[in-house]
Amino acid sequence: MTVQSRIEAVSPLDDDALQTALDQACAQVRRNLPAFTYRAQNHSSVGNFYPAVDNDQWTAGFWPGQIWLAYEHTQDPVFRHAAQIQVQSFLHRIENRIATDHHDMGFLYQPSCVAAWKLVECHDGRRAGLLAADQLMERYRPVGGFLQAWGAKGNPDEYRYIIDCLLNVPLLYWASEQTGDASYREVALTHTRTTLAHSIRPDNSTFHTFYMDPETGAPSHGATKQGYRDDSAWARGQAWGITGMAYSYRYEPRPEYRDTFDRLLAFYLGKLPADLVPYWDLVFTDGDEPRDSSSAAIVACGLLEMADLVGGDSAETWRDLARRMLGSLARDYAVTDPDVSNGQLLHGTYSKKSPFNTCRGEGVDECVSWGDYYYLEALTRLNGGWSTYW
Repeated sequence: MTVQSRIEAVSPLDDDALQTALDQACAQVRRNLPAFTYRAQNHSSVGNFYPAVDNDQWTAGFWPGQIWLAYEHTQDPVFRHAAQIQVQSFLHRIENRIATDHHDMGFLYQPSCVAAWKLVECHDGRRAGLLAADQLMERYRPVGGFLQAWGAKGNPDEYRYIIDCLLNVPLLYWASEQTGDASYREVALTHTRTTLAHSIRPDNSTFHTFYMDPETGAPSHGATKQGYRDDSAWARGQAWGITGMAYSYRYEPRPEYRDTFDRLLAFYLGKLPADLVPYWDLVFTDGDEPRDSSSAAIVACGLLEMADLVGGDSAETWRDLARRMLGSLARDYAVTDPDVSNGQLLHGTYSKKSPFNTCRGEGVDECVSWGDYYYLEALTRLNGGWSTYW
């Protein structure tokens, strides 16, 4: 079966089903408010149910992002009130630097606090977002031109960036626009160009992490932390790359970004099983390995983002593809019974341990907070008229 015939075999999400999916997702957010208005959701579910935790994980921003999306769909002030309670938690976190010494400031602060500023002009949200941008700027390594992902800044053993950060740099573009300070934007542009130069393999798959020489700034080597092995294509990393190129094209419409988006997408599509939801690593195309529904939701957002930017026949193709991916998710992965789960999407994968990677095994075949968020964001984008938090 060709890639195109495989795509066409999956029914798209029609407008009635889209409204049903949005309503169901927002109802699930509402049911979760008693447990998570004053707490954070764990990064992944345990037995398909998220425990409540403190606001100290890199994933914590995705839950308030769901609340804001539910507010936009329903205009119910209960959601606005709950989301602004979350803003106070995030302001406290960044003012006190609670578990913030890493690069995931965009994931934390754009769907929670930048969204609050954009939607309701919440000044505490704006302050928190700008403080988070300042923290992210501290991760910038001029030798090599990148935002260091993890570890003590400048540590030679952690002198690397990861492809996920393409989704964090929009925070810097926003901060530059808010303050008039071009340095935020320049760091974002430099990091993106470094990623484009080194993280894409000749076959159009992506490295999860990439090490730079701390003395010279020269590229050293790619590796994985959460993929199956160093030379495989971690599904979520490929998804971050696809959607990251769409975001990059919005802020700097260079032809090579559009071309890279096309090439990364083609590789990804060529590795999908029949229902268009990938296994956790794209080295697997069939069998019993866990799926990662979150990757499909992330890619759907990237498709709809790029479609809005370029228009024309390509845009219609991408919107149709996003509809088919979301149709598969809504029919076979979305939670429709709260007795089954308090999440949005089943069959996500956070970190699957393999003989060749360095991650802890956790959140396998579970709901994952970013998957839930990007599913609801993709539905909202498809519904039309959405102004991005990113």
